[in-house]
Amino acid sequence: MQRTETPKSLFMLFGATGDLAKRKLFPSLYNLYRKGKLSERFAVIGTARRGWTDEVFRNHVKDSVLSANKHAERIEEFASHFYYQPHDVTDSDSYIQLKQLADELDGKYQLEGNRIFYLAMAPEYFGTISDHLKSDGLTDTKGFKRLVIEKPFGHNLETAKALNNQIRKSFSESQIYRIDHYLGKAMVQNIEVIRFANALFEPLWNNRYISNIQITSSEMLGVEERARYYETSGALRDMVQNHMLQMVALLAMEPPISLTTNEIRSEKVRVLRALRTIEGEDVPEYFVRGQYGPGKINGKKVPGYREELNVAPDSNTETYVAGKLMIDNFRWAGVPFYIRTGKRMAAKSTKIVVQFKDIPMNLYYNTNHDLHPNLLVIHIQPEEGITLHLNAKKPGQHMETTPVQLSFANSSKNGINTPEAYEKLIHDCLLGDATNFTHWDEVALSWSFVDKISQVWENKAISFPNYEAGTMGPKSADELLEKDGFFWWPVEDLEVCNC
Repeated sequence: MQRTETPKSLFMLFGATGDLAKRKLFPSLYNLYRKGKLSERFAVIGTARRGWTDEVFRNHVKDSVLSANKHAERIEEFASHFYYQPHDVTDSDSYIQLKQLADELDGKYQLEGNRIFYLAMAPEYFGTISDHLKSDGLTDTKGFKRLVIEKPFGHNLETAKALNNQIRKSFSESQIYRIDHYLGKAMVQNIEVIRFANALFEPLWNNRYISNIQITSSEMLGVEERARYYETSGALRDMVQNHMLQMVALLAMEPPISLTTNEIRSEKVRVLRALRTIEGEDVPEYFVRGQYGPGKINGKKVPGYREELNVAPDSNTETYVAGKLMIDNFRWAGVPFYIRTGKRMAAKSTKIVVQFKDIPMNLYYNTNHDLHPNLLVIHIQPEEGITLHLNAKKPGQHMETTPVQLSFANSSKNGINTPEAYEKLIHDCLLGDATNFTHWDEVALSWSFVDKISQVWENKAISFPNYEAGTMGPKSADELLEKDGFFWWPVEDLEVCNC
């Protein structure tokens, strides 16, 4: 396969023995290599506390790739680019040894000093590592230097500011790539194309024609092995502050002047600035929290959150959030954006439902009281696609209507070539394209919005659990929409057509 001109680079992967590297990063790097999007002139240094050798590390990488792709080709050649260095992130001697290996590989692979530092580590080490990378000379090269950071970026606005100030001593904002893997998903990126490349939608994308927008991100899994982290985070910080607000920003942003990183980010920031502040006594009117109790998933009994390992028996941590967001600008005044996300729910699904307003005087309402509103459904996961729900005439002599669907499914047409989110984002980072990474202004505004809600919740406990595992959340989430005259569209009934 002819290879593209992807820049050569040395990857330094901190946390190389961890779960994220094994499940996502190694298979993503392999896919880029297989597709010719990763230059032959690349090398990866994996670091962690374990005393592995290069051989052990390479076998670990191969196992990771083969678990995702049993028929991986050229895997030996790919794995030969991987090296391992036992490392203590707090010890300068470890960084000096790391620099020696990096300089050696820089010459061996002719990498011209290009370096990507990927922190797949616990967030409390982000600042420490960035300090050492600069003070111990690993950023002192002629090529590009890019720092990739996983979420969470801070625990609240105050800690996020402190972390950002610390990292900015070693890296400029243009060198920092804060990853939100939702922004790498094909159908999330398709939001911009659906809106701005179709005359069918863009003129209607405002409060004159749209009644509400619903975003659901539900999981059937519980907290699994993440309970220690989740106890200090909860669904609000884990999902709303980043993934959910990012999707809201993409759905609500104004058309950018151009499709450049700065212009797109600028429009997203304007949306976050226009979010109506929810605080104090207003929080219960706009936001609902839940925690799952015992229930059944696929016919199997599962424990409640408080019964999970490493969870406090009286935990006040929310595993579910539903909210009503209002964007106070000219385009969206009066249009609610409803979000909900949770664990141990009835379905695994991430969907966006755009509900259009009814026609002022529908001639067919008297003949069919079940007339459906027009919906645009963007299916993000597990299936990928777009469905447009319309009304059409039923077959036969009577003028009765029936709902019909126009669908496009990635899985049926080109899903085999759809890049995974991490694969896309790693490639973007190699190219220096930060469009689908989160800017500090977005992080700060998101934390500012979320903090006011979490402060109320932390100071006032409620009766948990309040929804059974295997359901779609607490009853109060339904009431949140009912008082506005709406209801949650059931995600399990809005499947994309694969025909």
